[in-house]
Amino acid sequence: MSRMGRWLISAFRTLAPHLILALSAALLFFRIRGWGEQIPAPALNVLETSGSAGGQTGPLLPVLLALTTIVFATRLVGAAARYFQQPAVMGEVIAGLMLGPSLLGWMAPEALTFLLPQPVMPVIGALAQLGVILYMFLVGTELDLAMPGSRGRAIVSISQAGIIVPFLLGSLLALGLYQPLAQAGVSFTSFALFVGVAMCVTAFPVLARILRDEGVHRTEMGNVALTCAAIGDATAWCLLSLAVSVSKQEPGSALATILLTIVFVALMLTLGRPLMEALARSVERRRATPDSELAGVLVAVLISALATEMIGIHALFGAFLLGAVLPHRSRLASDLGQRITGVVQVLLLPAFFAFTGLRTEIRLLDTVDEWLLCFAIILIATMGKFGGVLVAGRLNGIQWRDATALGALMNSRGLVELIVLNIGLDLRVISPTLFTMLVVMALTTTLMTTPLFRLITRRHPWSNAPDALTRASDISSPGWAR
Repeated sequence: MSRMGRWLISAFRTLAPHLILALSAALLFFRIRGWGEQIPAPALNVLETSGSAGGQTGPLLPVLLALTTIVFATRLVGAAARYFQQPAVMGEVIAGLMLGPSLLGWMAPEALTFLLPQPVMPVIGALAQLGVILYMFLVGTELDLAMPGSRGRAIVSISQAGIIVPFLLGSLLALGLYQPLAQAGVSFTSFALFVGVAMCVTAFPVLARILRDEGVHRTEMGNVALTCAAIGDATAWCLLSLAVSVSKQEPGSALATILLTIVFVALMLTLGRPLMEALARSVERRRATPDSELAGVLVAVLISALATEMIGIHALFGAFLLGAVLPHRSRLASDLGQRITGVVQVLLLPAFFAFTGLRTEIRLLDTVDEWLLCFAIILIATMGKFGGVLVAGRLNGIQWRDATALGALMNSRGLVELIVLNIGLDLRVISPTLFTMLVVMALTTTLMTTPLFRLITRRHPWSNAPDALTRASDISSPGWAR
């Protein structure tokens, strides 16, 4: 017998029992089917059928289509941003705006309705909120507020100048913006607080990415910039929590919210921080971080976010604070970042960008006066942040070049600004027109950061002087010289 014949016989012997079993099951099913067809069909239940919509299977298909569109667009434009030597996150933000009424809805409204239909927006919005909660937790885990030596006082004064000056300028600007651009019924206090916070934030993660791309994140001045941004972000989030509590409550309730916030922060520092440190030490003694510990931290993030939301400030503050009390150099923080950063950055944050883009309508700025006002907002925001950091840096002994470069870096606002603006719009404090103006300001100040930094440091780059501030005890060392 040939080799093929032996193979066929062997295959038949192997498959024959399975074929007989499948055929027997089919025959039995048809016998059962014959019995079942004789049973009268049950009557329709009104309660069971009222939730169906024309036999549709639910929102999964349009949600999958919307997420596919969002991820594809953000990755594509993000790659283009890297090609033009901009942070990829800025390309992703621009892609989100392009998917909204400012471009796609203007050029092809039918395509916008098909790709991002309104019924799926609540789902996209929920994913966006979850994304920024996890993102702010990751931002908190990256904060290192340790300030060795006598540089600490200088860094605090520079970072606070970068908050106070633009915040006060924003509050002054609110005097002119309140009547035409605030939402109806909003108090001036709430409006001024939000405009001031919008002017003073710094995009700490975007700044870290810019420094890393420029190869200066390990220099002394790079560390100064990151520490100033970290302190400034922490201060800005405290101001934002105040703004949210004031806008949500009556004056008496706002005071209660502020007091509860202070209690919450105190509990996180006195109880939460030791618990996180103990958990981090426990993980260090093991070969790998168990899934149970990672799940426990994520549950703690959600509980912390829920607590601050119930208190009356935004859920993001709770997630951010929990990340800040987690030891940022621990393996637990590193493993958490590796596990969830990809999902947050590739899927959830793009949903936030698209959600922001759908709320941004550039065509709302349809007059010369509105564009001039938008330009004035950009100018005042830049003067406050750039100028405040520059002057404070010079007063603390930093040379002109480094102080100017530091001011340019701190002027970057990026994603953190969009989070603040969305909160203000959700609370109906700022109008859609002002929202659009401030989004344009956030994009402009962030896009100018890298080119301006390179222009300032072109002849004397930080990367060529990594030891400029090695003598922390000597404030007049070469990097800080006048």
